[in-house]
Amino acid sequence: MVRYIWSAFGVAVALASIPMGASAQTYPSKPIKFIVPYAPGGLPDTVARWVSQRLTERLGQSVVVDNKPGGNGVVAYQALLQSTPSDGHAFIVSDGSMLSITPQINKSATYRIGNELVPVSMIATSPLFIVAHPKSGVNSFKEFVDAVKAKPGEFSYGSSGIGSTHHLTMEALKAALNLDVRHIPFRGSGQSTPALVGGQVEFSVAALPSIAGFVKAGQVKLLASNALERSKQAPDIPAVAETVPNFNFAVVVGVLGSKDTPQFAIDRISKEISEVVKMPELIKSFNDAVIEPVGAGPAEYLKVIQRENEAMAKAGKAAQIAAN
Repeated sequence: MVRYIWSAFGVAVALASIPMGASAQTYPSKPIKFIVPYAPGGLPDTVARWVSQRLTERLGQSVVVDNKPGGNGVVAYQALLQSTPSDGHAFIVSDGSMLSITPQINKSATYRIGNELVPVSMIATSPLFIVAHPKSGVNSFKEFVDAVKAKPGEFSYGSSGIGSTHHLTMEALKAALNLDVRHIPFRGSGQSTPALVGGQVEFSVAALPSIAGFVKAGQVKLLASNALERSKQAPDIPAVAETVPNFNFAVVVGVLGSKDTPQFAIDRISKEISEVVKMPELIKSFNDAVIEPVGAGPAEYLKVIQRENEAMAKAGKAAQIAAN
């Protein structure tokens, strides 16, 4: 009996020393799932699909996108937990709002970066733009500030919803420059952009691809971007940061894993994405959509998340957002 126990113990010790190396060598061993917390067509979904195609070619396993909208990211997180994340074949691809904004407005969002979720790879960033309708009479960011200060409370702006990056970009700007402009929330950019073009609101915050055609037609006017620097695709449009130092609310899209995700899986996915975003054809696709490829690893991505969380928390407080 004693001999059997020691023999079994020896086998267990031997087996315990194998999995990490063996798993790392055979990873991935099945299709990888990229869970996106939004419906198809948005920025995170677009980035996830472009990157997944290239990863499929490099990894020898399919990388599939699984859209799980709902709860501002909570549904996606629940889907991640149900996908056996401990084997390293399921991840979330999202913007930072599910980490920085969702916990402010949804009490069921109990996850936190560094605890339940860990950073894997920062894929890309993309600016949003403050946009004006011609009826506002505003043609530049300076004119926007001057007009709103001259007529406090008389102008309105549209966003893609309460707690969205679009919403908090403007609320942070209002707080920084002591502006009074009314917020009109819509259900996504699919509603807020037509509202701007139709003159229901004088201003809006929007991604360039969704308004580029209207800008070209002279139906709306770009005023400023919410990124730290000017966009390469709109170099004549100033960044708000040129007026408000360090102002940066550009959308950040990255890959997140469960706390149980093996380190070898995190390392492999991060490494492959850093290579994929350097591919000329993917760079062109990104640039055409006003997306800046990054491909940063977990440590750098964590710093960006922490900065974004701090900025969004401050903006959320200014907007008097409360969890429900």
